[in-house]
Amino acid sequence: MGCFECCIKCLGGVPYASLVATILCFSGVALFCGCGHVALTGTLTMLENHFSQITTDHATLTIVIQTMQYVIYGIASFFFVYGIILLAEGFYTTSAVKKELQSQFKTTVCGRCITATFVFLTYILALAFLGIFGFSAIPVFLFYNMWTTCAAMKSPMANITDPDSICVDVRQYGIIPWNATPGKACGSTLGDICSTSEFYLSFHLYIVACAGAGATLIALLIYMMATTYNYAVLKFMSHGNRRSTKFSESY
Repeated sequence: MGCFECCIKCLGGVPYASLVATILCFSGVALFCGCGHVALTGTLTMLENHFSQITTDHATLTIVIQTMQYVIYGIASFFFVYGIILLAEGFYTTSAVKKELQSQFKTTVCGRCITATFVFLTYILALAFLGIFGFSAIPVFLFYNMWTTCAAMKSPMANITDPDSICVDVRQYGIIPWNATPGKACGSTLGDICSTSEFYLSFHLYIVACAGAGATLIALLIYMMATTYNYAVLKFMSHGNRRSTKFSESY
């Protein structure tokens, strides 16, 4: 076997779907976790400086944000390990499928059960990240509403006679309690908030984090399709081998 044929054989055993899904998963998780962590910190800073100046009013929110940041650490660590495991499983099943088709290898029930387990776990994680993707769109929506309000005030076409009548009250979203002081920002104060680095950075980081969650969801769907296909082929071939064995014995 020449060098060219050896390279072709090696490239034939690469699980390209799992490889693409792994790259997409790592990229998506990195964007979601990194940008989400920084955006949460910026959001808390902005609320403390402009909407809830008394510490006790947003003590619960501080605990929630810190808990979410710890969860982000866990998500990053888990998907780093899980992505490597799925990629290794993709190499194994791709090689097993090719050898099964060439009648050079017989898969075991244990191997097929492991593949089925990964299909089930990936399905559960895809559903979980679907919820995370929807949840990550909420701060994007809130910041977008605030940004459009500020843009409307600054627009020369708006013709606003009383800018102080235009307000953003974050208490109505349930982020801080109703007794928080001041709880809302109006007119020039609102415009100054939209000009701060915390608002600008957090807004764009939430957008990137939401995109990262979407990329991770797509990666999990690719994982699920690849592992489901490999499991179906292995199961079909194992049944075919058993039927051919029974036929030859009866013959």
